[in-house]
Amino acid sequence: MSGRGLGFTGGTIDKLESIPGFKTELPVEKFIEDVKKIGISIVGQTANLAPADKKIYALRDTINCVGNMSLIASSIMSKKIAAGANKIVLDVTVGNGAFMKTKEDAVKLANIMKDIGKLANRETICVLTNMSEPVGHAVGNSLEIIEVTECLNGNIPQDIEEIVTTIGAYIIKLSGKSDDLEENKKMILENLKNGKAYNKFIELIKNQGGDIEYIYNTEKFEKAKFVLPIIADKDGYVKEVDAEKVGNLSVNLGAGRLKKEDSIDMSVGIIVNKKIGDQVKTGDILGYIYANDEAKGKKAVEEMKEIYKISNEIIEKEIIILDVI
Repeated sequence: MSGRGLGFTGGTIDKLESIPGFKTELPVEKFIEDVKKIGISIVGQTANLAPADKKIYALRDTINCVGNMSLIASSIMSKKIAAGANKIVLDVTVGNGAFMKTKEDAVKLANIMKDIGKLANRETICVLTNMSEPVGHAVGNSLEIIEVTECLNGNIPQDIEEIVTTIGAYIIKLSGKSDDLEENKKMILENLKNGKAYNKFIELIKNQGGDIEYIYNTEKFEKAKFVLPIIADKDGYVKEVDAEKVGNLSVNLGAGRLKKEDSIDMSVGIIVNKKIGDQVKTGDILGYIYANDEAKGKKAVEEMKEIYKISNEIIEKEIIILDVI
């Protein structure tokens, strides 16, 4: 069960709905039936899942304590427990693109969630992942589905691979299939290479009404009218690509929403070609802006040039998995 995007955070449900016909609003019975039939289903959470959490969240918003750590932990865990998970593996993101800006705060949050899991007799593992820059290259709805399709065909960026294999390895461990984390990672990579993961994605899309021709041929996705390059104007090494600023910029282009009732433009977004630690030369393309409004697109290009911090000194690549708790 996944959510929709709000503010600089993207929503899995929104991204999947960029595939024409794909349905995420399913009756609980259909959701359960699908999981039994093909082993997978991705839907929006139902209105009656942890209803008290919705009321508490609205109150938190009103009294300006959305960021309270204990309330964040209880909100996350109440939904996981109510949904019936026996074992829980959580991706706790850390950095400027996450709610937890520092590793110290993320560790505190993880420990609270583990304590809640223990009280509910649910074994819980938290994987702390780095969100100081965008993960992968795509930011936007159909752009991210295109990247997902490429990943499932074996063309997977290193940071995505590390996050997927680490989280997946712990899921396999908790399921009781294997305690060897490195072996579990190899199993995941093997299923990416042999096409099983890609075929399962096709099965998921087809089963929930999506047009699989868009997955077979991603050129079918509606294109933004303007694709504008972000060109480096100095030599050096990428020091910073602030994920929160990139997320907010994508919202301004129309890829996200500021209010729940806002509509989303599925075709716009940002491609980030150069990541922290990469060497760049004057004239290199740092990425692309996908826009349906030329003025907004040109403004976004200039803003992305500001978001990219280029250093004269060699910069180390970011550590992706910060901790496992």
